[in-house]
Order: sequence, then C-alpha cells, then structure tokens
Amino acid sequence: MSAPYREADFSPDTQPTLVLALPKGRILAECGTLLARAGVIPAADYTDEDSRRLRFPTSDPRLDVVRVRPFDVATFVAYGAAQIGICGGDVLAEFDYPEIYAPLDLGIGACRVSVAAPAAEATDHDPARWSSVRVATKYPNTARRHYAARGIHADVVHLNGAMELAPGLGLSRHIVDLVQTGSTLRANGLRETEVIAHVTSRLIINRTALKTRPEEIGAWIGRFRAALAA
Repeated sequence: MSAPYREADFSPDTQPTLVLALPKGRILAECGTLLARAGVIPAADYTDEDSRRLRFPTSDPRLDVVRVRPFDVATFVAYGAAQIGICGGDVLAEFDYPEIYAPLDLGIGACRVSVAAPAAEATDHDPARWSSVRVATKYPNTARRHYAARGIHADVVHLNGAMELAPGLGLSRHIVDLVQTGSTLRANGLRETEVIAHVTSRLIINRTALKTRPEEIGAWIGRFRAALAA
C-alpha cells in the first residue's frame, strides 16, 4: 500500500533542485559579478568553453546552472526544463513565449537589433518607397513585424550566422542582426540603417514554477533585485 499524502513530503527541502539557464558567450562573462552578488558561485569550469559539462552545481545546493546557446535559454525556461534564466531582450521579443515572466532588467549585454545594408546603398535607404524586401536574419518574427508595421512585405531568408555575407553574395538586400559595436558590419561593407530595438538581458521565470514554488522563486527574484541595487 502506498504511503498516505503528507504536506511535509512537499516541503522546500524535498523539492527538485532549481535550474538557472545561462547563455554561452559574451553575456555569460558579464553575469559573473551579478551572480556573485546574488550569492551564486557556480563550479569553476562553468565559464570554460572547452568544458564538456553543461550542468554545474553552485554554492547553493538548491540551485544548479546550465549553460546553453543564447537563443535556447527562453525555450528551456518556457518549457520548464529550467525554472529561471538570464536572457537577452532580443530573444524574448523573437519568441514571445506566454509561459515566461520577465520581472527584472539586469542591465547587462547591452546591444541593439538593427537593419543593415551595403554602405553604398545605405545613403539612399528609404523604406517608404518599398512594397517588399528580402532580408536575411536569425530573427524572422522580429523582421516581419518590423517591416509589416511599415506596410512592407518581408521575404525572410532565415540564417543562423554569417548574416553579413548575405547582401554581398546576392542572398538578400538587407540583414536584421544583433549589433554591439558595428565593427563586423563595417568590416563587411555594411552600415546600420535602422535600429529596431535597444536590448539588454532580463531575468526570466517560468510562470508555472512561480505558481507552484512561489516562496523559492520569489526569494531568487529578491536576491537578484538586491544584487542590482548593490
């Protein structure tokens, strides 16, 4: 016979370990100080891109960290594989998952989503004259919304990288990409013509986890809020 239900069986001490999803690359490096202020010290190799581990224990036994591609953080949190994450505003806008709650702007990973075109064409950039445009991007939803708001049909070529090659090779007229300094654009003969959005990274929460484990999740939101104020 199975044991009877007891409230104590579901105390915080018996809940599964919470998972914090962090993005690989530049933002991961910027997270270090913020995590330390929030009392989270992951295993030393979590920033080592050569480490084959993807899940890391932390100084808090109730929290593990996973390191995933920036575009996958939102998906891990939306589907509940991770309950908490740090995610760029560009990714949140692209996927717009209703399962995600983003309570805090962390102020790190500042950049922008921009339209870029060959430098020779950028001086004559007038979208008001266009009815359609072909654009290469890893942000198909963002690009379509941007051009639709101007009454322009966007023929999107979905690429996952090397967007800067597309105009020069005749794949697209423009690109929509994430820009930090613009040096890669300039090195490939491109110039920003429009800024779609300025973005930073956000603390994101799985809404179901917030409902089912409100004290734990609420405490982590509070710790990150305090870390920002420190």
